[in-house]
Amino acid sequence: MAENHIYWISTTLLSLLYLSSAVTYVVKTEWVRTTIVGFGYPAYLVQVLITVKVLAVAVVLSRLSMALSDLAYAGMLFHLVLSAMAHLGVRKPLGALPALLGLIFLVTSFATQNAARDIPSPYALSQKY
Repeated sequence: MAENHIYWISTTLLSLLYLSSAVTYVVKTEWVRTTIVGFGYPAYLVQVLITVKVLAVAVVLSRLSMALSDLAYAGMLFHLVLSAMAHLGVRKPLGALPALLGLIFLVTSFATQNAARDIPSPYALSQKY
């Protein structure tokens, strides 16, 4: 029962982090574009990230396809690691804090998903009994 609560809390926090980030990208597009270009990434990446962030949350929460859900978790992992590294690379360690929190939420959500969901992921750490 505790794993069920841990899953939903961590998944909710991860989803809120991603959705608030997507909203920030929409509301403050020029600021985000300037920041991303400052990291050395192309400006068009802003629109791609908005779309991918919203879709990743939708796929993880709906879990219509286990393969897509696991792929979304993997995409989030890569995104959060690269985001943290980009902030650290330009010597802005406080900017990496949301990504590091996101990594904690992501690992917790992924590891406990089988305790809370009917269809188990073959890659998650815990198994539903």
